[in-house]
Amino acid sequence: MTKLAIDGVEGFALDDQEVVRDGPTFTADTLVSFPPDEELFLILGADAASRIQSWDRFEDVLARTTVLVLPRPGTDSTIIAEVIADAVYLDMAVFELSGTEIRNLARDGQPFRFLVTRAVHDYIRENHLYPDRRETPRLGDSPEVEEQS
Repeated sequence: MTKLAIDGVEGFALDDQEVVRDGPTFTADTLVSFPPDEELFLILGADAASRIQSWDRFEDVLARTTVLVLPRPGTDSTIIAEVIADAVYLDMAVFELSGTEIRNLARDGQPFRFLVTRAVHDYIRENHLYPDRRETPRLGDSPEVEEQS
């Protein structure tokens, strides 16, 4: 879906090695696969950036990348500054919407078309990635079996 989302956006490139690699993947492992002289940027929402210390070898990640931080509601930038001193804060509108909320809209059969690119929307729908909860049987929704005497 990332490939679909950035298709035609100048300056963006997709690297799928974390997706195709077997077993657990960590950003620090991926970063060492790039040439040392290649400039790398890691784009994180402020909420994720504020928790980067919980990442595997987060110090290596910070040493190898320039972290670009997208504003997120309810995240204090001073917390980020304490951990990522050279973070670059992107000047953009704050979106009060998360990927989880978009997935929930899809599951609830609610419209989400203008929250993602058309290609991503169509991919989600065509591949039934987040089945509509209204159509998915839930525990207790099945007809009860009549007792025979």
